[in-house]
Amino acid sequence: MRNLLKLTASATVLTMAAASAQAAGETVCLITKTDTNPFFVKMKEGATAKAEELGMTLKAFAGKFDGDHETQVQAIETCILDGAKGILLTASDTSSIGSAVGQARDAGLLVIALDTPLDPANTADATFATDNYRAGLLIGQWAKGQMGDAAADAKIGLLNINISQPTVGVLRNQGFLEGFGVDLGDAGKWGDETDARIVGHDVSDGSEEGGRKGMENLLATDPEINVVYTINEPAAAGAYEALKSIGRENDVLIVSVDGGCPGVRNVEAGIIGATSQQYPLLMASLGVEAVKKWAEDGSKPETTPGKDFFDTGVGLITDKPVDGVDSISVAEGLDLCWG
Repeated sequence: MRNLLKLTASATVLTMAAASAQAAGETVCLITKTDTNPFFVKMKEGATAKAEELGMTLKAFAGKFDGDHETQVQAIETCILDGAKGILLTASDTSSIGSAVGQARDAGLLVIALDTPLDPANTADATFATDNYRAGLLIGQWAKGQMGDAAADAKIGLLNINISQPTVGVLRNQGFLEGFGVDLGDAGKWGDETDARIVGHDVSDGSEEGGRKGMENLLATDPEINVVYTINEPAAAGAYEALKSIGRENDVLIVSVDGGCPGVRNVEAGIIGATSQQYPLLMASLGVEAVKKWAEDGSKPETTPGKDFFDTGVGLITDKPVDGVDSISVAEGLDLCWG
């Protein structure tokens, strides 16, 4: 009898939860790489606000760390079982996630990649993202212009995400190198370039601690590095601390991508020379709108003309503009950060 009462109570709770979810409208899932990186925090804010506006239920999931592929796969499976209408996904492993994404699409869910294109891109129904190659290109062009003639003898260190080389990291890295004037090898991966100016590539997991460790590794290879590319601004902050520990914080040019408010303030403080700003709140809110439309009439989002994804924009933030490279000021960047 006691067990029967427990089962009855559990069933009542589940029924009430299901009724509540149904009352709130269609369900959309947001699956990010982590729930600690400020970029993904802002993405969740955008998705939450738009879901509330449209009368939808948002269920948010995240990996335990950047690169936690297994947790993301489990989240996709949960969303399928929950009867969600769509998934917004920033994948940690852009190729291995394909099987799980295929299962979701076969089950009738709309899958939209946010920020990080899947590999291949058409694994998802659509991608809403920064043009990450252009984001890298802008900071590369700026760094080259800022250095002037000294760029010919630069010593470049690059801090990427992780060794699995997710598409977002490859695009930013290769865009930066092209912008700086480095001949690329296979543009679909980093690390095969032969330019003598490249000291090396290391990884950061997109975190401050990872950036510090990665920078220490690069400095062990060549302590005279004078240009540092970082995958994002937390990694840039860590690289700066490593440089500061050896008294080199004022003679190394650091560039990055993200454009979050803390990162833009680091540009203002001179920690980062320039950063390419993206708009994750916009990505997420547009993604929720797309899932709502899919639920209503089965239509899928369109791409930006001339591209295979929907471009949510990018802006170079610096108070030291370079001729020929479009940029906006730190003050403007703070007004826009992650909107």
